[in-house]
Amino acid sequence: MAKLKLKGKELRAIGYPESPVISLAMTTMEKNFKHTSHEDALDILKAILVNPTAFLEDELLEPIAKSLLEEKRKSELREKYATLSDVDLKAYLNSLTGTLFELNPKGIAFNTYGMEHIEGGALNQMHIAAKLPIAVAGALMPDAHQGYGLPIGGVLATDNAVIPYGVGVDIGCRMCLSVFNVDAGELKNRDKFFERELSEHTLFGGGREFKQMASHEVLDHKVFDEIPFVKGLQAKAARQLGSSGSGNHFVEWGVVEIASAQNALNIPLGKYVALLSHSGSRGMGASIAGHYTRIAMEKTKLPGEAKHLAWLDLNSQEGMEYWLAMNLAGDYASACHQIIHKKLAKALGEKPIARVENHHNFAWKEMWNGREVIVHRKGATPAGKGVLGIIPGSMTAPGFIVEGLGVEGAVNSASHGAGRKMSRSKAMQSITHEAMKSELKTHGVKLIGGGLDEAPHAYKDIHTVMNAQTELVNIVGVFHPKIVKMDG
Repeated sequence: MAKLKLKGKELRAIGYPESPVISLAMTTMEKNFKHTSHEDALDILKAILVNPTAFLEDELLEPIAKSLLEEKRKSELREKYATLSDVDLKAYLNSLTGTLFELNPKGIAFNTYGMEHIEGGALNQMHIAAKLPIAVAGALMPDAHQGYGLPIGGVLATDNAVIPYGVGVDIGCRMCLSVFNVDAGELKNRDKFFERELSEHTLFGGGREFKQMASHEVLDHKVFDEIPFVKGLQAKAARQLGSSGSGNHFVEWGVVEIASAQNALNIPLGKYVALLSHSGSRGMGASIAGHYTRIAMEKTKLPGEAKHLAWLDLNSQEGMEYWLAMNLAGDYASACHQIIHKKLAKALGEKPIARVENHHNFAWKEMWNGREVIVHRKGATPAGKGVLGIIPGSMTAPGFIVEGLGVEGAVNSASHGAGRKMSRSKAMQSITHEAMKSELKTHGVKLIGGGLDEAPHAYKDIHTVMNAQTELVNIVGVFHPKIVKMDG
């Protein structure tokens, strides 16, 4: 196959801004994807353009994503400066001067679960986070991998401060499971029905919006009127309400297996049709994350290796604003799941006999070791004593309904999934469509959408991950995916 060669006019045609972004994008693709087809390379570039934040944690594509976001920020500042008076501009520039903080040389101790399965990059990021002067406690989950700021699978408790990138870009991303009193055999007997309803009642893709908007009380939340920046996100949030985005988000039909008559769901043992969804706060959450991360980095100056862990004091105006906006984004993400599950339950003609929902990419006020702290769980599941949650595997691997055991050494947390073992770019380079189709066929899974970046091969073995956290959670039931809908 001929080596990849891109032209600037091709990138301009799909919406890329002028140099240096175009030059960087061409160089990055031609160097790291030299044997990728021309069409596939442009598809990758389109995906980054639509949702650059989804690629900030990709080892090969991060430079393109960062340059796009930086260009967007410059454009916003140019627009802002154009409307500011000289006095206001001077005040704004003065506000960019923040306080310089040093890292603690030793850092707090933290527990790591499944150490042998965690890459060095994630461990290094957690050690840096442990040196923050606001750090109180921490833990690293067995699905951990390198992220942006705090590692994915990282848990950090802080003293009266919130770290926007410790929460993550997709604020309040969550799992939601509805179990129906429908025989599991129906998924095979009526597979076309389940496929059709899944396609008709979901919407995937970065930036995608509904033509006919759903209604939900979350859109009338008072925070929209209290914070001008958040008010500007309300219209887009309304158009995206009930959608699922891109990346690793999914909605899928599957089989829930309950093996014990005594279980936390209070349903008889057996196999049931179930609906499982995974998505977050869409464009609204990403905008909130980006806006307040910039403010945090301006107010809290940290050494280069820790700059993305900049925090906001919860006693400050900006800290209070972010806290309110973050909680609104979490409520919004939950509303999206409620709408999806309501639509599909209606199509099925059944009401769920059990429902489990939990979120990650969030910060909670909790008691730890006798004191109130702010617990950041970036890609980690709350696992306080008796708390229910879902830990998914991949599009072919089982997920687990779990009950938390409340282990203080894990800051009452568990993994949020199997965790990636390949970056998106590496997966797209090394996994073939034939291998992915073979894996789906072996497990009897029908995939609607979904790219090679989300292939099962890109994820760790969920059983290995679960074995590394037996002291953190009890397994209540198992979910086996059968019909999976993703972006792509």
